[in-house]
Amino acid sequence: MAGSLKTDAPFYTEEELDLLEAVDPVAALRIAREQAQLKKRLAAPPSAAAGPAPGADELQSVIAEARQILGRDGGDLEFVALEGQVLTVRLKGSCSTCPRAPLDLKQVVEALVRRRYPQIAEVRNIS
Repeated sequence: MAGSLKTDAPFYTEEELDLLEAVDPVAALRIAREQAQLKKRLAAPPSAAAGPAPGADELQSVIAEARQILGRDGGDLEFVALEGQVLTVRLKGSCSTCPRAPLDLKQVVEALVRRRYPQIAEVRNIS
């Protein structure tokens, strides 16, 4: 089932899902299910064992996955630097001015990166 999980869905708040449910209950249910599965996947224990920190090239697949998720709402993500255990990225597009950007950075980008590479201690955004 994890292979069929749609990872390009945005994270909706409960209030947003309630508003959508009033208009389209089937879509609201589908989105709520996808979101719950994605949150469960992001919360799963890391698949990689602790070891040396990954290189910039190794992080590109995770960055691409995060870009798909953020791109659903018009956002984007750019790799800036990897310094020790700190990954620096730049949120772009609608993410650069979105009030939910810090939440997406932690709950989407950092969760994806740390799940695959637990050696990364933090993901930071620069403008």
